[in-house]
Amino acid sequence: MLVKRGVALVVTAISLYLVLPSLAELFSSWPDVASLEPAWLAAMVALEASSLATVWILQRICLRRPAFGPVVLSQLAGNALAKVAPGSGAAGGALQYRMLVDAGLPRGAVGAGLTTANLLTFATLLALPVLTAPAVALGLPVKRGLVQAALLGAALFLAVATLGGVLLASDRALTFVGRVVQGARNRILQRRTPLHGLPARLVSDRNAALRVIGPRAREALMSAVLRWLLDYSALLVALAAVGAEPRAALVLLAFTAAQVLALIPVTPGGLGFVEAGLTGLLVLAGVGAGDAAVATLAYRFVSYWLPLPAGAAAAVVHRRSLRGRQPPPAPIGLDG
Repeated sequence: MLVKRGVALVVTAISLYLVLPSLAELFSSWPDVASLEPAWLAAMVALEASSLATVWILQRICLRRPAFGPVVLSQLAGNALAKVAPGSGAAGGALQYRMLVDAGLPRGAVGAGLTTANLLTFATLLALPVLTAPAVALGLPVKRGLVQAALLGAALFLAVATLGGVLLASDRALTFVGRVVQGARNRILQRRTPLHGLPARLVSDRNAALRVIGPRAREALMSAVLRWLLDYSALLVALAAVGAEPRAALVLLAFTAAQVLALIPVTPGGLGFVEAGLTGLLVLAGVGAGDAAVATLAYRFVSYWLPLPAGAAAAVVHRRSLRGRQPPPAPIGLDG
């Protein structure tokens, strides 16, 4: 475990070092961000908060509709940890899982629910470039880099949709995947207790998730789509705040590519890579270099930095709520 963490920290340090020059140049635009009209920043914060709310709704559906409190607190804390810890999404997902189990939710339901919610969120992200297809078909000029990003997103979406469809429909396919994962885990972690029964557990958890989402599939899908569209709208507001007027379809391609960059676990939350990548992609979309830098920093301020203190506060509230549920110690009686 210590070796893995050490390697992750080294990789993160090297990656940040490589993007440091471009980051230094980019962050020199921070004074321009501070000079933006407060109304623009307030609108961006409201959009990002609404985006988070759709995540809570989606996760609550997938978790069999528990109380909102544990879902909100665990998502905020897990999301914040994913932005600062090496391993990004894995660390954040593990924290959210533990917080939900501590709050009294069944382990199986939590594992299946979070997995289902994450798959829906990821699939809708990769489907976003499809929305730009009509504009491209009508002859909208698109730079080659954005076309490649759209093609990559479409290809990933098709692959995920195909694989997801097979695993949802076929017990045999899901059982095979479970056997492969279980065998690999037992070979790699030979010193730990062998894992048994994973294939059957995956089938059971999938069936449970389908039973929960089935009646509310439309609501779950709408929540997953709105999660990204509200986030994308925050970027559009950032561009409007600096006076840029690029075509929305091109900005959508740049946004999707930047979100895919954030999923690559090289640096926590894609720090550095997303800023540099989104700025360059916005320039390809027709935004001036200076405006692209300011808009990117403003967008990342509300989408990356502001959730960090919210996540820390959520973790504190969760810990206090657990202490409040523990029964007080029995009074010590006196002899005689």
